[in-house]
Amino acid sequence: MRVEQLECLVAVTRHGSLRRASEHLHLSQPALSESITRLERELGVLLLDRRRSGARISRDGRELLPYVEAVLESVSRLRKAAGDTDLASRLLRVGTVSTATSTLLNPVLRTLAEERPESRIEVVNARQEEIDEGLRRGSLDVGLVNVLGGDDPPAGLVDVPLLTGPVVVVMPADHAFTAREEVAVSELLDEPFVAMREGYLMHRLALRVFGTHWPRAWASTDGAELGKAMVADGAGLTFLPRFSVDGDALQRAGAITHRPLAGLDEEVHLVVRTRAQGRRTAPLDRLLTLLQTRAAGLREVPAEDRIA
Repeated sequence: MRVEQLECLVAVTRHGSLRRASEHLHLSQPALSESITRLERELGVLLLDRRRSGARISRDGRELLPYVEAVLESVSRLRKAAGDTDLASRLLRVGTVSTATSTLLNPVLRTLAEERPESRIEVVNARQEEIDEGLRRGSLDVGLVNVLGGDDPPAGLVDVPLLTGPVVVVMPADHAFTAREEVAVSELLDEPFVAMREGYLMHRLALRVFGTHWPRAWASTDGAELGKAMVADGAGLTFLPRFSVDGDALQRAGAITHRPLAGLDEEVHLVVRTRAQGRRTAPLDRLLTLLQTRAAGLREVPAEDRIA
């Protein structure tokens, strides 16, 4: 049982319908309905009367509503007592799949530290499903994840687009493929390959690209940063979103470069993911603003000119 589920039930009660409640919470109606359905399963009672004309709180729901409101009030008092809005004691927790770290995340963290020296930020490298779970549980405040076109955020979470780019083959700067304008999938089959571990979008994309015929020699790792380091050390080639490589420290140092992956039109989108109903503290708002501002600046700068 999550606080967000209780807040969904109260919203439907106060606004009189799923539609109006979803608009208030900035959630889709299916996501809102699913959140309450899960709460119903946990409690073993029907909380909403769902009819063609709409959904209203049920008799059981009305009887439980005072207890729900009491829990939410207690949570509010707990947050206030803990000084949750106190900037000096606020820890921001950022979950990332380690993409565009040098060009996007690190500069934003430097700016935030300069503006607010008392701020405390914890960056956690994790798979996307772990980031989503951390956001839902409240152990993370922000997630930086990669998605494909048409991917929707999980129920209770919202995405704001930051960067979009094609998939490129990442290679050592002295690799023979640097003479090519693009690299075919078939050519990768004879090269050692560095794959992202299951749970990362690039692993999902590798399954789509290679199907049942993977490179004969390959290794797997966690996140783009480790993948680029392994490529620089000669462990193999990999593919990543172009925005994860352009301006990276290893690229600027001349250790790695990239070429387009032929025959793949899919673009990858980097988004910042947060809780739909999460409390927006001043440090969190500033972090989100800086991420969007920095991303907008990167979109205006040619890839070859990007620096951290």
